[in-house]
Amino acid sequence: MTLDDTDRALLRLLVADAGQPASVLGRQLGLSQPATWRRVKRLQDAGVLAGRRLVLDAAALGFGVTVFLGVKLATKGGVSLEDFERAVGAIPEVQVVTHVLGLYDYRLRVVARDLADFERVLRRRIMTLPGVGTVEANVLLSEERRPGPL
Repeated sequence: MTLDDTDRALLRLLVADAGQPASVLGRQLGLSQPATWRRVKRLQDAGVLAGRRLVLDAAALGFGVTVFLGVKLATKGGVSLEDFERAVGAIPEVQVVTHVLGLYDYRLRVVARDLADFERVLRRRIMTLPGVGTVEANVLLSEERRPGPL
């Protein structure tokens, strides 16, 4: 799909606030509401817009600790990647599971209420997953840049 300048401007507006109605977006782009809606629909149908997401503030909800875990699967036992992914995906504190190439097999983003809560999640949930070998934790101190437009 080829994007023109108006499509790119529309994407920037949607990244800033995906909840804006087509009429508001259209006014900012100099388009009518139906023309704006057709562009949004075309971007959705082409897979450029993969969905709209609500971003929650974890700290405001009582989750004051974010930890990035590097997980290396044990070579013994022959646990499949799918078994690990299915099991880790069932843990609500695990927000992101990324299969990576490098020192670790997976990188996880885990939220917890505090360090004691994180330790509980690590010991009782993550370390008991099928195939877990080595785990390295990095506690998030601050996040300066939020994901933005490509």
